[in-house]
Amino acid sequence: MITTRARYSLTMILVVHNEPDPDSRYHTEELARQFPKRREHDFASEGSAPDLGGCDGVVLAGSTAGVYEADEHPWMSVEAEWIRELVRERIPTLGVCFGHQAINGALGGRVEHRGLRRALVEPEFGDDPLFDGLSGEVAAVHGDWVVEAGEGMEPIASLPDYPLFATRHREVPVWSVQFHPECTERFYEVVSRKHGWEPHERSVEAFAATGLFGNFRRLVSASR
Repeated sequence: MITTRARYSLTMILVVHNEPDPDSRYHTEELARQFPKRREHDFASEGSAPDLGGCDGVVLAGSTAGVYEADEHPWMSVEAEWIRELVRERIPTLGVCFGHQAINGALGGRVEHRGLRRALVEPEFGDDPLFDGLSGEVAAVHGDWVVEAGEGMEPIASLPDYPLFATRHREVPVWSVQFHPECTERFYEVVSRKHGWEPHERSVEAFAATGLFGNFRRLVSASR
């Protein structure tokens, strides 16, 4: 008999990179580090959909590009169709930042550019197992906002100025979050240098949300 812990340790995650700027890959590389058992695919460089063979779940990483720039980045249209396929096939999927926007956009939602935000924010988390153990502030670094949810997606975390700060599909194991759970010391140091984020007296661990990735792995394992 395979125990829940054993199933969890066997979970293989496909991490999808979406960053076209080689100098901005720090965030997507930091996200990938959170999944020791993983395969990786770079949509921005390869332009084609990956093979899901052997993978139990998918994580869509961030990007400095916008989902509305498909004319400039044709791979985005390929990825949007692939996301719709993931939903049809009920593949457990998590979108982070650009991934949040890509999922909602692929399902008919709307994304707008509203200016760069780099701040610690304290969302109102809904009762969703993805957020088990999370509370308080999280790191938000984004310029684009989901202003209309995709078909089947509903809010599970919100800010006063961002009602769709995180979403989940009503029927399929698909989640998306605007914030950066991969905010570690490495991530924070680069953001501070590149975007002028002022230092904080608290340690990064005080607002890190990497536990979200463990929650996702457990949700993927439970769906197997």
